[in-house]
Amino acid sequence: MNRSIDALALGLEKLLGLALIAAASFFVAAPLFRPHAAAPRAGGGERERWERQKRQALAAIKEAELDHQMGKLSDEDLAGMRARFEAQALEAMAALERGEGRS
Repeated sequence: MNRSIDALALGLEKLLGLALIAAASFFVAAPLFRPHAAAPRAGGGERERWERQKRQALAAIKEAELDHQMGKLSDEDLAGMRARFEAQALEAMAALERGEGRS
């Protein structure tokens, strides 16, 4: 009687293990079989691109100023980088002001 209970417990352990492996495999593989999401509309993507360009340019200016304060950038390097990043930020702000990329 004890052996049959042990055999039954071992069989259940294997069954539960296989069920766990199958569930994990399905969870991992499921995204591969879903249809791809539609690409965002061009207008929304364009506005996001301008917003991202503005954020990145302003962050780069702050980073360059910090590097200058720490002595990592010369005055000339800071001026050149600042001019380039300001131009990028202004370009993005002007595009956003004109409403480019509106949905």
